[in-house]
Amino acid sequence: VQSFGCNIYSINISTEILCKSTLNSADPSNKEKTINIRKIKYQENQISGGRYIMQQIELNGICKTFSVFERPEGRLGVLRGAFVRKKKIIKALDEISFKISEGELVGYIGPNGAGKSTTVKIMSGILTPDKGECLIMNRVPWKERVAHVSRIGVVFGQRTQLWWDVPVIDSFNLLKDIYNIPSSVYSKRLTELVDSLNISDILKTPVRQLSLGLRMRCEIAAALLHCPKILFLDEPTIGLDAVSKLALREFLKNENQKNGVTMILTTHDMDDIEALCNRVMVIGHGKLLYDGKLKLLKEKYAPLRCIRATLSSKVTELNIDEFNTIEFNVDGAEKIKVKAEDNSLLVWFNPSKVAAHNMVEQLARQLPLKDIVIEEQKIDEIIASMYKEMCL
Repeated sequence: VQSFGCNIYSINISTEILCKSTLNSADPSNKEKTINIRKIKYQENQISGGRYIMQQIELNGICKTFSVFERPEGRLGVLRGAFVRKKKIIKALDEISFKISEGELVGYIGPNGAGKSTTVKIMSGILTPDKGECLIMNRVPWKERVAHVSRIGVVFGQRTQLWWDVPVIDSFNLLKDIYNIPSSVYSKRLTELVDSLNISDILKTPVRQLSLGLRMRCEIAAALLHCPKILFLDEPTIGLDAVSKLALREFLKNENQKNGVTMILTTHDMDDIEALCNRVMVIGHGKLLYDGKLKLLKEKYAPLRCIRATLSSKVTELNIDEFNTIEFNVDGAEKIKVKAEDNSLLVWFNPSKVAAHNMVEQLARQLPLKDIVIEEQKIDEIIASMYKEMCL
């Protein structure tokens, strides 16, 4: 199972062979055990198109605390702190539980200090939790670190796994030896990554001379050289320009769809989440607050859409009352606002209650329309509203 290019579903095939051999046994209790094994197997795995979808990542009741010592204030604080220190316990993770299937691309978001990076470090085997269970591809990360890291890739936006003073290709060659990648597999994979990420011109350049965007492309390539089944991305687009972000998003999306790499993306850039992830998990104060589709998150915290109607006549020529609202009726409108500075109206409506074309027809009958734009609330505003509602 650990060999390169091997399908993880061979675990299920082995289980079926075991079941068949047990069924042929004369012991009736063995047949009963076999039926129970099959029940468990079908409960733990979803079946789609005739193939198993494994739960690659399973966290159950994970807790993690850190001890922080607070130093007294003032000039003599250092001296007093040597004898008297106040200990503060910070609960980074509080009963975190979730499951992620093979091939999913999941966004993991939350405010600063929410516990995102701590979760990634536990899943990658860097930290050991105080309590709870964590299985990554049927391994406990901190107990089987060597076997575990051979099947995962990790990218931290503010840290590097490349050697600073040597050319990029030397770092790649060293990683080949660290992961014991066969030469034929390495050559083919390196060519794929270099072409996809467009880094052929910088392979002989020392890492310290690269721009942030180019270095991040090399970091992604280094994390994927050994063909990992899971890729953890901790703020990979931090500090990147718009062109680099778009290129990196496109590459990650293709890697996920083409090679089925499971990806967990933690970021504060909501455009990354919207462009890449269908499923999002929101964490705050160490607790998992939301786990589901991004579409459902939008419907829950931003159910309204906005029609921006630009008028051919001046807004001041219309009947506007003292509250800066226009005197006309639009069935289904939740709120109407006049913007005299750009000669437009903003009309909010709920698409689950009234169709957009009905709203446009009503506006067209009553107003001299020049242009119509229907807008969704920006994902950044939705998440900010969610944080505010939950007092994060």
